[in-house]
Amino acid sequence: MNKPLALLAVLLLAGCASERVVLLPSADGRPSGVVVRDAGGEQVLDQPYAATVRRLGSLRGYQSDAAEVEARYGQTLRAMPQRPVSYTLYFEPGGDKLTAASAAEFANIKRDIAARAAAEIMVIGHTDRVGAAAANDALSAKRAQAVREQLAGEGVPVEKMEVAGRGEREPLVPTADEVDEPRNRRVEISIR
Repeated sequence: MNKPLALLAVLLLAGCASERVVLLPSADGRPSGVVVRDAGGEQVLDQPYAATVRRLGSLRGYQSDAAEVEARYGQTLRAMPQRPVSYTLYFEPGGDKLTAASAAEFANIKRDIAARAAAEIMVIGHTDRVGAAAANDALSAKRAQAVREQLAGEGVPVEKMEVAGRGEREPLVPTADEVDEPRNRRVEISIR
């Protein structure tokens, strides 16, 4: 084939290429948006499935839908990792005993871990500001370890879990020293 004609064909095909942006609905249902800009202008996408395609140097906006997204991108979207999920478990004062409401969350936690082919789990313990800082460091680690042991007892592989204690350094609710704050006596679990 003639080299100049082959180059011309490649350039023409590249000129026909298009780029498409589709705004997917947010997982939590909250509104979102994106602005797509290029040298020829901009398109604001602020509704679920709003889309724009850039072809031949210009942007053209349109309203896509779930069926089109599934047809075009379904395989790609199914290959993406699941979004991380978090849980916060609360404890009775001074020890590693979960509140009844928090203990009831273990079925949901186990379900979310099982739904992931290769789950990574971070378990981080915290305390309120009652007691000495060194004792709270130890208590926060003990709480995290207790949650890890309970998850392991329910079949979650220990090697998938990392454990840390933060003591009183990262309060959910800032307080003065020696203030008993139930929301600070917690373990945060992140599953990804």
